[in-house]
Amino acid sequence: MTIPAGQAADPFWTTTLRRWSTVCWVLFAGMAIGLAALDRPGGSKYWALGVLGLLALCYAVVDRFPDNPVLRPHTYLTVLVIVLGVFAYLRGSFGTLFMVTLPHFWMFSRTPRASLLFLGLATGSTLTGSWLRLGSSTKFYGETLVPVVIVVAVGMLIGLWVHSVVAQSHERARLITELEQAQSELSEAHQRQGAADERERMARDIHDTLAQGFASIIALAEAARAGLASDPARSAQQLRSIESTARENLAEARELVGSAQQQGQLAAGSVAQTLRRTLDRFAEDTGLAVDAELADIECDQPTRIALLRCTQESLANVRKHARASTVGVVLARQPYGVELEITDDGAGFVPGESAGFGLDGMRKRLAELGGELTVTSSVGDGTRVLATIPTDATETVPNSENPKNTASTENTDAAESEVTA
Repeated sequence: MTIPAGQAADPFWTTTLRRWSTVCWVLFAGMAIGLAALDRPGGSKYWALGVLGLLALCYAVVDRFPDNPVLRPHTYLTVLVIVLGVFAYLRGSFGTLFMVTLPHFWMFSRTPRASLLFLGLATGSTLTGSWLRLGSSTKFYGETLVPVVIVVAVGMLIGLWVHSVVAQSHERARLITELEQAQSELSEAHQRQGAADERERMARDIHDTLAQGFASIIALAEAARAGLASDPARSAQQLRSIESTARENLAEARELVGSAQQQGQLAAGSVAQTLRRTLDRFAEDTGLAVDAELADIECDQPTRIALLRCTQESLANVRKHARASTVGVVLARQPYGVELEITDDGAGFVPGESAGFGLDGMRKRLAELGGELTVTSSVGDGTRVLATIPTDATETVPNSENPKNTASTENTDAAESEVTA
């Protein structure tokens, strides 16, 4: 749509209209001075000045007050059509006024079709006025018909081109606005997704650390209370385990609240030693037999954390559900990466019917590293949990001592400082 003068538009179009308005006033003034100073006196001269003054007045009103209820843009164009016909009838210099006002047909029309309609009416009015003054003469055809047709044709081409440019400008502005809106919505979606991912990560970490620790504390407290009278030494050991687990949970809680380090932090060292201390603590708390074959593997920090969390979750499931007597843990380096296998001889379950958060959390944690979790179990036949993590950062380091012989008090204290670092 062609934007009427004086209305809000894009900066380029607004600036162009303002400049042309200035040029138009200069041309109106030049025509008036020329008529007043150079033309010979006579009735037609004053009529021409009056008609030009009326047109200038109407243009001033519609240009400065485009929303006025009296002189609307199309009303001004109707006046312009009449003035051009009268001016062509009165003076032979009507061509100058026609060229000065030619852009008005595009500036004050709402559509290109309306512009062409008013331009056609103005052409007919001008030719009619000139024909009434000159008649069907050679001068009419040579000095009026041909020049007017040429000017109108050029004006139509220029007007349609300008309208196309303005339409493209508005279309680009619309597309830019839609793009900015889409980018804003995409950014908000990314923020929401990031917040959801962070909440899921926090929930997984809380489940794998604090929740498991509290469950262990409850189990130890019940066992200690039951054995206070019959086995005070055993109860004292269980109380020490409760204290140690509570300290670990406190450290984990501080890390989660402070968000100092994502997904917890483990001190540098062998993942086998870390898992060994976890297994020793589990065996001490539950009294179950733990058979472990842990290769001394060096791997990156995310892999170590994933292996530890998978071990903790699997042992927690054994403690709560399996009713097992023996647990087997194998950590090995394979050509494709690291493999952790945890088995038990407990009651087993149907994997497809499990709706717990723990297995799902392990799968997601491993998937973040490109790994996968395989759970094999059936009722009465125990359970096998296999975690695989592909990595090129693992290296097998010769182990000078049997990991099974590292269950000393010194290593237990080191485990507390390592896991809670």
